[in-house]
Amino acid sequence: MTADEPEEKAEELSTEEQLEKALAEARAEIVALATERDAERDRALRMVAEAENTRRRLERDKADSVQYAAAAFARDMLSVADNLARAIDSLPEDAAPSLRAGIEATQRELVSIFERHGVRRVAAVGLPLDPNTHEAMVEVEADAEPGTIVSELQAGWTMKDRLLRPALVTVARRGKDSAA
Repeated sequence: MTADEPEEKAEELSTEEQLEKALAEARAEIVALATERDAERDRALRMVAEAENTRRRLERDKADSVQYAAAAFARDMLSVADNLARAIDSLPEDAAPSLRAGIEATQRELVSIFERHGVRRVAAVGLPLDPNTHEAMVEVEADAEPGTIVSELQAGWTMKDRLLRPALVTVARRGKDSAA
């Protein structure tokens, strides 16, 4: 061995160490870039999913607004239906039959139009109280199961699956003798 050999080995080791160091740095950079790429891909996928959810929500809102656009008008027309029912109920027995027939025909036509547009009366009398569609106004002793609706003070109405107005009802309560 010559005196230059250890120097060459030192240079080789130094070059080899430099290459290993450069390789380690390149690997670290590759890992960092792969992590960054994965994070960006995840962010892009989340943005696409959010855009899709927003599109679906807007479509659903649009469909609901089209389907229930007439709800306010229908709610206002309920007072007309109530007034027609009151007119029929208040007609004296000796009223002209043609007057009764005319008011009843008008009421039937209004109910027919309501049904054509998805507006339906809420069933009440004889059914158990449903707080989603009925509003108990009075509780009375009656020959019915407690919690059963015994009379209707004002009709309730729905439009498709939405409540326009709850039915105002009288509900049976437990009698004093059966309270034991």
